[in-house]
Amino acid sequence: MSERLQAPRIFGSGDSVQISGDWTTAFLKQQQVLASGGRRVVQLVDIGRLDTNGALLLLQIIGSDPKDWPEGLTTEQYGLLDLVRSRAVAVPESQPRLGAVAELGRQVFHLTRHAKELLDFAGQLSVLLVSLVRHPRQLKIKMLLDVLQRDGLHAVPIIALLAFLLGAVIAFQGGLQLATYGANIFVVELISLIMLRELAPLICAIIVAGRSGSAYAAQLATMQMNQEVLALKSLGQDPFAWLVLPKLLGLMLVMPLLTVLSMLTGIGGGMLVASIQLDLSPVEFVQRFGAVVDPIHFWVGLIKAPVFALLIVNVGCMQGMLAKGGAEAVGHRTTRSVVQSIFLVIIVDALFSILFAQLGW
Repeated sequence: MSERLQAPRIFGSGDSVQISGDWTTAFLKQQQVLASGGRRVVQLVDIGRLDTNGALLLLQIIGSDPKDWPEGLTTEQYGLLDLVRSRAVAVPESQPRLGAVAELGRQVFHLTRHAKELLDFAGQLSVLLVSLVRHPRQLKIKMLLDVLQRDGLHAVPIIALLAFLLGAVIAFQGGLQLATYGANIFVVELISLIMLRELAPLICAIIVAGRSGSAYAAQLATMQMNQEVLALKSLGQDPFAWLVLPKLLGLMLVMPLLTVLSMLTGIGGGMLVASIQLDLSPVEFVQRFGAVVDPIHFWVGLIKAPVFALLIVNVGCMQGMLAKGGAEAVGHRTTRSVVQSIFLVIIVDALFSILFAQLGW
C-alpha cells in the first residue's frame, strides 16, 4: 500500500512553532500555508515528503542561513533546501519609469533599428532579383503559380465585393449633395477620379496586406519555429529564393490586375447607384466617363499597385524571418506585419499624391 499523504501544518503558540506534514506542490495548492512572521523557535516534527515549492516556503519560515535550520529533516531534504536556497533569485525592484525625453529616445532607437532591418531585407531581395535576371532558372515556377492562384485568383471575390460597395457608397453620399445643386451629372467625375486615382489601389492594397501579408508572416514565422528555414540553409539552398522571391514576383504580377478589377467594380457600383438614385442611365454614365476622364488617372492608380505589392511582401516576409521564440512570437509578428504594411501603404500613397500633384498629373 502506498504511503498516506498528510497535509502540511503549522501549529503552536508563544515562541514555539511546530511544522509537520508533506510539503508538496499538490497540498500547497489545496490549502493556503502562510509563512509565520517574526523570529520564533521552529521545530520540524514528522516532515514527510518535500519538493522544491515546499522547500521554498520552508526557507521563508526557518530562514536562509543553514546555521539556523532546526533538526528534523533527512540528509536528502537538507540537500534540497540548500539547492533551493542557492538557486533562489531575489525579486528585482521595479525600475523607475523613464522620463519623456528618455522614452522618446528609446522609441527613436527602435524605429531606427527597424528601418535598418527593413532596408537590409530589401537589399537582400534586390541582390536576389539581379541574380535572377542573370540566371532565370533559379525561379521556382510551381511556387510562383501557387502564389498567383492563392493571392490573386482567390482574392477576386472579396476585392470585387468591397470595391463595388465602396463605389456605391461614394455615389450615394456624393449624389445627395450634387442633387441639391442640380449637378447630378458630375457624379461621374466624382466616382471615376476617386476610384481610379486613390481608393481602388488603396483598398486593394489594404485587403491584400491583411489577407496575404499576414499569411506570409505567419508561414515564415512558423517555419522559423520549426527550423525549416535552417534546414534549407543546411542543404545549401537560399531561403529567399524558395520562400520570398516567388511571393514577391507573384504579388507584383497580380496586384495590378486586382487593382484594375477594383477600379471596374467600384465604378460599376457607382454607376448602379447613379442610375437608381440620380436618374443617370448607364449609357449617359459611360458617355460622360469617356468624355471627361483622362486616361492618365487610370495609369496613376495602376503605377501604385506594384509598389504596394513590394511593400507588403517586404514587410510580411521580413517579420516572419525575424520571428524568435514560440507561438506568441508568430502572432506578434503577424500582427506587426499587417499594421506596418497598411501604415507604409498609406504613407507611400500620400507621397505619390504629392509627387503627381507636382508633376501635374
